[in-house]
Amino acid sequence: MRIGMVHYAGPPFVGGVELTIFHHARILLALGHQVVVVAGRGEACLPGMVFHHVPQVGSRGARIEALNAALARGDIPDDFEPLVAEIREALRTTLHGYDVVIGHNFFTLHKNLALTTAVYRMVLAGEGPPWIAWHHDFAWLRPQYLPELHPGEPWELLRRPWPGVRHVTVSAAQRTDLARLYGVDEARIAVVPPGVEPSTLWRLPPRIATLVEQWGLWRADVVFLLPARITRRKQIERALEWLAALRAHTGEDARLIVTGPPGPHNPANQAYFQELLALRARLGITEAAHFAYEAGVEPTDEEVAALYQVADALMFTSKQEGFGIPVLEAGLLRLPIFATDLPPFHESVAPDAFLFAPETPPEQVASEIAEALRNDRALRLRKRMLREFTWRRIVEDRLLPLVQAQAHTA
Repeated sequence: MRIGMVHYAGPPFVGGVELTIFHHARILLALGHQVVVVAGRGEACLPGMVFHHVPQVGSRGARIEALNAALARGDIPDDFEPLVAEIREALRTTLHGYDVVIGHNFFTLHKNLALTTAVYRMVLAGEGPPWIAWHHDFAWLRPQYLPELHPGEPWELLRRPWPGVRHVTVSAAQRTDLARLYGVDEARIAVVPPGVEPSTLWRLPPRIATLVEQWGLWRADVVFLLPARITRRKQIERALEWLAALRAHTGEDARLIVTGPPGPHNPANQAYFQELLALRARLGITEAAHFAYEAGVEPTDEEVAALYQVADALMFTSKQEGFGIPVLEAGLLRLPIFATDLPPFHESVAPDAFLFAPETPPEQVASEIAEALRNDRALRLRKRMLREFTWRRIVEDRLLPLVQAQAHTA
């Protein structure tokens, strides 16, 4: 699809709306769509993004600021109609051939009423693609703005639902406000919240971000980290058994990441790695237990630290440890710890870690892990953020269906 976006300013300028435009455009482009941004300020800051700089669309500059000052007094200046005509022609040209356009803010905000009027007249005349109105603020509902608003057009356009336009707010509370302002049923208004980008927030290095996408970890129900080289002393087969038992017990998509390569000092470690791959296949968890070494990555210390950010819990199944530094790292990063019961761990993380005797059956371990995770409110919140509020989930699950439906109204 060819999707347009219009706002006073676009990325890379800093602001909530500009950030929304950036992430919407980034993910739509990654999904194979074409994106054009039309704004008074900004630039083509993403590969493949088309940017049209149209100063008349902005909220700043001498001409727009003079217009806004006159309109705030209740006067319609002589330059208003020529400016509306210029904007209308610019939008007709820049948006020609696009399937749908998302307009941010100017349907209910008064920072450029010439832009509002130009788009309103295009909608009435059936010019250009169908519009989605993305509302972030409502001038007529903000006491600080009311002195700048007056009876009649163009001010009244900000509290009037336009024919054929699909309306979106960023929260259910704002949907209630917009429905009250427009005098329409809330069912006519969609809600699409903003989101977060975990790879940016966690500062994931490129190779780790690639692995996370390759393995589909954002959609996993829980991700365990086992930061160790592949040696028999680390007893990784037990972690595979725990993972398989947990997946069978809960029916959820639990994952495991093993960070290290086979230990370099014993040639038998390569044979051990092959044994682990065979066990993984027998347990039916080939798509759930991930070895960085198998993916061609031997993580640096920085990359292992990043994997701690990706993980929801530590799974550490060694049969012997002199001390066990990973349990300290997990504790510092607030990760629940599920480990074999070794004496050094009683000096460091007991009784706050979940420690299992060597003879504990995997099914019992799985039951206790599942119970611990169910009772972890911070983990539940984290998984909800990843499940519902990443930018990719929002674009794929909420934005795209709206865009496709509105495009088909043309």
